[in-house]
Amino acid sequence: MIDFSKIKSIYKLGRNLDLRDVQVLFSAAVKKSFDQGDYLFRQGSNSRMVYLINRGLVRTFKINERGEEISIKVFSEHQIVANVHALMFDQESEYNYECMEAVSVICIDYDQLQQIIDKHPKLEKNRKYILQRLLKESFKRVESFVLLNPEERYLKFIEDNPGLMNRVPNKYIANMLGITPVSLSRIRKRIAEKKR
Repeated sequence: MIDFSKIKSIYKLGRNLDLRDVQVLFSAAVKKSFDQGDYLFRQGSNSRMVYLINRGLVRTFKINERGEEISIKVFSEHQIVANVHALMFDQESEYNYECMEAVSVICIDYDQLQQIIDKHPKLEKNRKYILQRLLKESFKRVESFVLLNPEERYLKFIEDNPGLMNRVPNKYIANMLGITPVSLSRIRKRIAEKKR
């Protein structure tokens, strides 16, 4: 079952919406499950599906010209996953979206979602708010690489994602922080020593 209060608190939808509005939003959505290792989207995909994660983790990564996986982000429960390149720029996805665990979602085609939103002004206002929030998160990520050192980025990651530390392998966390797994181990050791 979807925890609508959790969704509202994360995306600040509760400010203007009631439960009926949220139910309208999900009226055309369907439940789906994916196994660990499945992909919601692959690099080069034009899919316009929008997923709300009910359970599980999805890792976004890109394969660079040297064939290396570069992890970008991990999405967890009550977060929205979409092929941003297809939805916003009508381009193929530059990223892979891989299930790191068994994942259950509620999904809807973006064009169907758009039709529902067009008929409900309160939903349209919140759609803009969510897009602004996503843009703000992107700016924060860029700022962290410019303004914070690796240890500060790690501490910020822990603060923002407390439940992910035991669910995401260190190599992916290090990759998202722009450091090597060896550097991540050193940072953790330094932090542990400071706490003694």
